[in-house]
Amino acid sequence: MFDAVRNNKRIAQIILALLIVPFAFFGLDSYFTDGPGGNEVATVGGSKISMNEFDQALRDQQDRLRQSMGGQVDRAMLESEAMRRSVVENLVNQRLLAMHAADSGIIVTQQQLQQVIATVPAFQEDGRFSLERYEAAVRAQGMTPAMFEARLGQDLRIQQVALAVGQSAFTAQASVQRFLEAQLEERKVSELKFSPDALLAQVELPDDAAKKYYDANPERFERPARLRAEFLVFDENALLKQVSVSDDEIRKFYEANTARFGQPEERNARHILVAAAADAPAEEVAKAGEKAAALLAEVRANPERFAELAKAESQDPGSAARGGELGFFGRGAMVKPFEDAVFSLGKGLISDVVRSDFGFHIIQVVDVKPAKARPFEEVRDEIAEELKRQAASRRFAEQAEQFANLVYEQADSLQPAAEALGLEIRQTDWISRDEGSIGGFKNEKLLSALFSDEAVKNGRNVEAVEVSRGTLVSARMRDFEAAQRLPFEEVKAPTEKQLRAEEASKLAVVRGEAALAALAKGEQASGAWSEARVVRRGGPELAPAAIDAVFGAAESKLPAYAGVAMPEGGYSVFRIESVTRPELAKDDPRLQAVSQQYQRLIAERDFNAFLASLRERYEVEINEAALRTAQQP
Repeated sequence: MFDAVRNNKRIAQIILALLIVPFAFFGLDSYFTDGPGGNEVATVGGSKISMNEFDQALRDQQDRLRQSMGGQVDRAMLESEAMRRSVVENLVNQRLLAMHAADSGIIVTQQQLQQVIATVPAFQEDGRFSLERYEAAVRAQGMTPAMFEARLGQDLRIQQVALAVGQSAFTAQASVQRFLEAQLEERKVSELKFSPDALLAQVELPDDAAKKYYDANPERFERPARLRAEFLVFDENALLKQVSVSDDEIRKFYEANTARFGQPEERNARHILVAAAADAPAEEVAKAGEKAAALLAEVRANPERFAELAKAESQDPGSAARGGELGFFGRGAMVKPFEDAVFSLGKGLISDVVRSDFGFHIIQVVDVKPAKARPFEEVRDEIAEELKRQAASRRFAEQAEQFANLVYEQADSLQPAAEALGLEIRQTDWISRDEGSIGGFKNEKLLSALFSDEAVKNGRNVEAVEVSRGTLVSARMRDFEAAQRLPFEEVKAPTEKQLRAEEASKLAVVRGEAALAALAKGEQASGAWSEARVVRRGGPELAPAAIDAVFGAAESKLPAYAGVAMPEGGYSVFRIESVTRPELAKDDPRLQAVSQQYQRLIAERDFNAFLASLRERYEVEINEAALRTAQQP
């Protein structure tokens, strides 16, 4: 079993993660005893997962997401309940596997640890394990070798358990073939729709239907608490209006970056290629060289025939039809021998035979566009915009803390911050906690703070929140309305419309089921059938519920019929006119691909079932109160 772990490529990734991400290390005993601090976020079979472990794991996961996404991560996502919940669940799963490994007597010997550590590239020098590099790398993370090896040993034991479960997944070839054949099966169907819209006129509601529904479902007519707010957005764009640059600054920037605003020399050339690969046999190269030399003599004797000869003799399929012409290009666009020849020739001149990795070239320069600088007036606005953004970026970095301090220290108004930093106070319309956005930003942390008791009761500024990279927002409540039940007269019309639609949908289902029953008896059903079409399992042609109905219908007697209530309302009856199944050869490459996917699905299912059984064996309790405390910003 350990060989399977040691040979698994992911082991090296696990070890490198241990070194790259600073772990909160509490020793091996922390898996089975109370963690430091006595404040646990979860308990697994009596073993506590401390708040310190949770906080560290959350920070690690946030850092990994930032790195993987280049720092462009919505802060609200990093602090979301879903993120925190996933971290807790992962910690619980690790603890379950660790406890199972311990109870099962799974061990990792010191020799096995050394074998794994010796193969990690980060610990090697000149391809060999270096004790000095190993100890330095471990110490850089605040760990001793003993601490690191204890943690690594625990991870390897967990990995052995996971691999044992995953490797037990087995898929029979016959099952895979049946599965793929079922997925590729096609059925030709036509559809008979019973639409609620067509039946609306036949629906009659009692006069008091809407009022009864209103009284029986009070929660459906509650409008959540809402407010109107004023807010400030502090970002580089807000500061751009305050930044100006002088003509002198723009001119100096232009003169200091002449290469950037220049247009390099370009040349238009044509060529004749006699192909000869770089690794071609010497005899083939010599023969190609002789042909190129003969063609060179011919074009030099009669340069006007260059294009004609290129069309007839050149072995470059991309340019031969155009008489060998390549169009304008600058330096760096062609292989070096070709480029050197082109840029050493004058207009109209023909090169000697030039050898490249593609073969032998005869080149003629057709035209030359000399290098030139873009005039100052052409790039003036472009430079001014860039300089303004640079200045705004510097000012933002300098004033971001000032903005945050002003809205916090003078919390009764946004006016001081607006005046000090030249910002515009803007206002929202009515917004709710779940559906609101401020300045186009739907930020969970900002909205939670704005709807908090302190912000609503005291009307104080919300602390500055980074709603996206380089953008801070502060807001305060202007008007507030508590959650309330909407008056009946306000909702009467839409409620009646909804009830009428529901009744029409029910009637459509009754009519559809009656039609299906009649067809099953060999009778006719009234209505217009659609044109027949071919559908496949998992295809986009029909809704999933309709696909299930169509492919669940017996095929012993065709046409066969199936019916289903549609998700959007109404009912559809399907007539299955033909069934086509593919015949797969045993060596069909699709079988192997599906087999691998199928095995992964089974392994994932088995592993989740294994974790579920461990949860029953080791009682798991998540401290929701402590978790909520951890969620506070």
